[in-house]
Amino acid sequence: MATDEGGALGLLWSQQRTEKQARPSLSLDLIARAAIEIADNDGIAAVSMQRVAGDLGFTKMSLYRYVTSKAELTAVMIDTAVGEPPDLKQVTGWRPRMEEFTRLLAETWSRHPWLPMVTTGNRPMGPNEIGWIDSAVSTLSGTNLTGGERLAAAFLLFAHVRNTQSAAVAGTGPWTTDTTMGGLIARHGARFPDLSQAMAETGDVLDDNGRRFGLDRIFDGIATLIAQREGQA
Repeated sequence: MATDEGGALGLLWSQQRTEKQARPSLSLDLIARAAIEIADNDGIAAVSMQRVAGDLGFTKMSLYRYVTSKAELTAVMIDTAVGEPPDLKQVTGWRPRMEEFTRLLAETWSRHPWLPMVTTGNRPMGPNEIGWIDSAVSTLSGTNLTGGERLAAAFLLFAHVRNTQSAAVAGTGPWTTDTTMGGLIARHGARFPDLSQAMAETGDVLDDNGRRFGLDRIFDGIATLIAQREGQA
């Protein structure tokens, strides 16, 4: 976890996020949810202390009692937007659990398209977000993988979903012939023969930016490792 910068960790783990007040005129939760609505509708770049204050009908200075910077606000937005981590205890088998976790993660990121962009790097993280990581690690509970391997698999899963979440992600968008870049590459097929042939044979593999293909390979690799360990036992 990152060293706390500007008190974000204090906000994320404090009771003021969960304490209920009688008809509060302003609260950290209210501020975070207003900022989330702005980000959902207009993108994370549109979020500012001034914009949030205006949407809530308060002055910018009123917000500083609860959050002192956009960095702190973003940290609270993330933990509020991701919500309670999924409980997968009722799902039988590590592979179905990982499938269900992936589905829920993708749904959450689809509701809040700015989340994949802001949930990277060394930064303060709150209990909800850490709970999602714990849930991902728990999908492999009961297998013969080590703790480090289960954590690595969880990070690999997050990274793959992030990389395939949006067609705007570099490297996932233009590789079909019905795109501008695809048509350009096709016209210069002699210069890029292998890429041109691959693009002509993509079928439906890239309909989801390759997510299904990648997930199957990740899960197959984990299954192979588990089977190898079982064979050595």
